[in-house]
Amino acid sequence: MAEVRTIAVLGAGQMGGGIAHVAAVAGLNALVYDAFPAALDKCRAGHEKFMAKSVEKGKMSAAERDAALARIRYVKSIDELKGADWVVEAVVEDAKVKGELFAKLAAMFPGDDVVLATNTSSISITHIATSAGGAAGRVIGMHFFNPVPIMQLVEVIPAMQTRPDVVERTVALAAKLGKTPLKANDRAGFVSNRVLMPMINEAFYAWMEGVAEPEAIDGIMKLGCNFPMGPLRLADFIGLDTCVHIMDVLADGLNSDRYRACPLLKQLVTAGRLGDKSGRGVFDYSQKK
Repeated sequence: MAEVRTIAVLGAGQMGGGIAHVAAVAGLNALVYDAFPAALDKCRAGHEKFMAKSVEKGKMSAAERDAALARIRYVKSIDELKGADWVVEAVVEDAKVKGELFAKLAAMFPGDDVVLATNTSSISITHIATSAGGAAGRVIGMHFFNPVPIMQLVEVIPAMQTRPDVVERTVALAAKLGKTPLKANDRAGFVSNRVLMPMINEAFYAWMEGVAEPEAIDGIMKLGCNFPMGPLRLADFIGLDTCVHIMDVLADGLNSDRYRACPLLKQLVTAGRLGDKSGRGVFDYSQKK
């Protein structure tokens, strides 16, 4: 199998940008594509800011920063990704969008060695792989966690069609990127969100039913369970709309309404209180700089 030298990342958001970051720091070339030029500009600025702070903290030298930044290219045409050795999709969490994209990627990368990975946090890998037709054996879930440069885990999720060698290579690449790869089966929510989302949902029920106020709920879980972040604060960080979407995927995929989002959580989303990204969710971030 060919050595991985260049990773193509589709999506320049927090996840895609983070994946490109760790690839470049690990010595690989990264091609970042996004349909929106503004997203690419924001991604570039994010890389420069994060690495500048890393230099200030003594985590990397100025020369290492410059070399890593030079290994990242931001491209406005998806065709510029051709020639990459590995592909990681990190676009919007929508099964239809991902399916259409993987059909296109299968045609763009016909080589048997190019792995087509998805960073989905909840959508069936088998469903996505089916969209890739004859390339289904090269499709795999490679679920990074936010913020990617800091979080150590990569959930590795094979589709039913995924070839064994693709699983082995994905585990090896995750390790090369400085991550700890742990395998999960292709079930709704995998391991992380199947365990995490019910806890977050229960925190909203505790708030809705008057068991405690948000600050107390989060404080109890942080101090009593040694969580670095309370479940409600974490929900804001993830995005309340994203939480609802994942809960819907869990409920549908596992055929159980016990995974459905708490009414209060859905009400906040309806009101446009989505968390950090909107300036307000459970907590108020309007003064945050």
